[in-house]
Amino acid sequence: MDPSNQLVCAQCSGALLLSVLGILDGLPACTDLTTKPWVIDAGVEVLNQPFFAKNNIATSGGCMASQYLATWIIAKLAGKGSAESAIHYVAPVGEKESTVVHSMSIVSPYIQQLERA
Repeated sequence: MDPSNQLVCAQCSGALLLSVLGILDGLPACTDLTTKPWVIDAGVEVLNQPFFAKNNIATSGGCMASQYLATWIIAKLAGKGSAESAIHYVAPVGEKESTVVHSMSIVSPYIQQLERA
């Protein structure tokens, strides 16, 4: 894995794997509550939030946080509008708009980070 040439994402215990592989290289990470002690023992600051990204590395914590990884990946590769459209498509009926708004609110700071870079 080479974050300078590819997107590297991890969910839950994947943060521990990224840590052991040296991919996080001082970055904080998000993970699930079960894995959190091991990630801390590996020397990684664990954030109390569902998603974090910097450059080409992103982590999320909790099984349902995968939507934030998906939103970020699509925004990174195809733009914010494409991310909104994709999340709208897969969101539950009756929750489409609120799901898009919520997903975008979680990843927006990291999308804006991409736009400034």
